[in-house]
Amino acid sequence: MLFPTWFTGTTKNLVDVVPGKLVDTKRFYLILVDAIGNGVSSSPSNSATQARLAFPRFGIRDMVESQRRMLTEVLGITHVRAVAGISMGGMQTIQWGVTHPELVDRIVPIVASPQLTSHDLLLWTAELNALESSIAYENGNYRGRPTIRVVQQIHALALTTPAYRAAETPREAFQPFLASFEDDTAFDWNDWHRQLEAMIAHDVGKPYGSLDAAAKRVKAKALFVVADQDHMVSPIPARAFAKQIGASARVAALDGRCGHLAPLCEAKKLSALVSAFAE
Repeated sequence: MLFPTWFTGTTKNLVDVVPGKLVDTKRFYLILVDAIGNGVSSSPSNSATQARLAFPRFGIRDMVESQRRMLTEVLGITHVRAVAGISMGGMQTIQWGVTHPELVDRIVPIVASPQLTSHDLLLWTAELNALESSIAYENGNYRGRPTIRVVQQIHALALTTPAYRAAETPREAFQPFLASFEDDTAFDWNDWHRQLEAMIAHDVGKPYGSLDAAAKRVKAKALFVVADQDHMVSPIPARAFAKQIGASARVAALDGRCGHLAPLCEAKKLSALVSAFAE
């Protein structure tokens, strides 16, 4: 089973939530893979010849192509039981099913989308505009990893739901909650920039003329896990795409108040869904 990373995530993050939890590593060989632009894979932050924003733009499809080449050309693997992923990892998962239908038996996109809605685009474009307009960003030529609060706050605002945030962060704890963003200095801003652009451009239907045409290419059995209260990646396109694929696809919903964080909040339910589907 192949499991790519989410937006701003690394395989180090996946180790905490996937092996032995979402995927039974006693039954399946598991490959965790760092997506392009995450600071571990080829990225603006680590390129010796195309550093910072000289690093070319890339898309979700480029991430998938790099993974296909890694599997086939380096590891000698020509077929996988399943591809699964969360958020941007789920976008890669859907792309796998569309672009390489002959290589995968099952796909499990989790809180992901085949194509962003206008609401999703508004969110991600706001983050990109906030980043580019920040004085601290210096058009990508900043030193170190400055705190860019407005980007982090926009991201946090959409990550969960009003009910979740109100319950988890009482008013008297609000200032410490804001201050916690200043300690979040792990991810490079140019990597953030290029991965944002990849998600904004994501549309599995574009090369084929429509989402319906793309859906007809999917041969794998598909389980779309959506979060009904997701404010970051709308569940609407995933539900529609599953219908377009037909009888081999189904949808399972996480219905708690955690929003886009539902895979973590409802981990036991998600694990049961993925385990049953992988059989």
